[in-house]
Amino acid sequence: MSWFVRTFGSTLGRKLLMALTGIFLILFLVVHLAGNLQLLIPDGGKSFNIYAETMGNNTFIQIVSKVNFALILLHIIVAIILTRYNSKARPVSYENFNGNANSTWSSRNMGVLGSVIFIFIAIHLSNFWWVFKYGEVPTTTLEDGSTVKNYFAVVNEGFSQLWIVGIYVLSMVFLAFHLAHGFQSAFQTLGLNHKKYTPAIKAVGKWFAILVPIGFAIIPIYMYFNNIS
Repeated sequence: MSWFVRTFGSTLGRKLLMALTGIFLILFLVVHLAGNLQLLIPDGGKSFNIYAETMGNNTFIQIVSKVNFALILLHIIVAIILTRYNSKARPVSYENFNGNANSTWSSRNMGVLGSVIFIFIAIHLSNFWWVFKYGEVPTTTLEDGSTVKNYFAVVNEGFSQLWIVGIYVLSMVFLAFHLAHGFQSAFQTLGLNHKKYTPAIKAVGKWFAILVPIGFAIIPIYMYFNNIS
């Protein structure tokens, strides 16, 4: 236990913890997007309802879900600690030594980006996760005669409101910038920084930071206009 405290109590250890939790959350985004894209299948929400019902009743998935929540909180806490430590350790501000020439906009504003994403997560959980778990969700009957909760109807109703769609799309822009720096930074912290594969990591990170947020943003946009039509 003392080894763990000494390791992750140091600045290097905290950065390692940020990298490991960050990579886990990156993988979670891929899985979460794959599941949510079923909202776009034109089957009246059947595929998404089956997916959501399966996820909600699978013990392993529920354990992973709780671990994911814990890692999100850990990622945020460590980020705050590192930000405060760096602020105290830095003798002069970015403006005084031309930060624009030494770092990217994303890297200089990871705290702001992370804060916006945290607010978005809170909104997202209250709009959907909380309703799914504790709210009144209507039911629907599948082709085999079984009855499941109509999670699709809840999401469809949420994304029929333009202000919610706007929040989601804007938040994905912030997520894109956060990932643009975080993806490469995580691998660099783990020591995976070499002239042979660093360019590939940068390229994958760039496209990941573009495609994943776009994938998430498409869902509310599509559902909003589909509701109007």
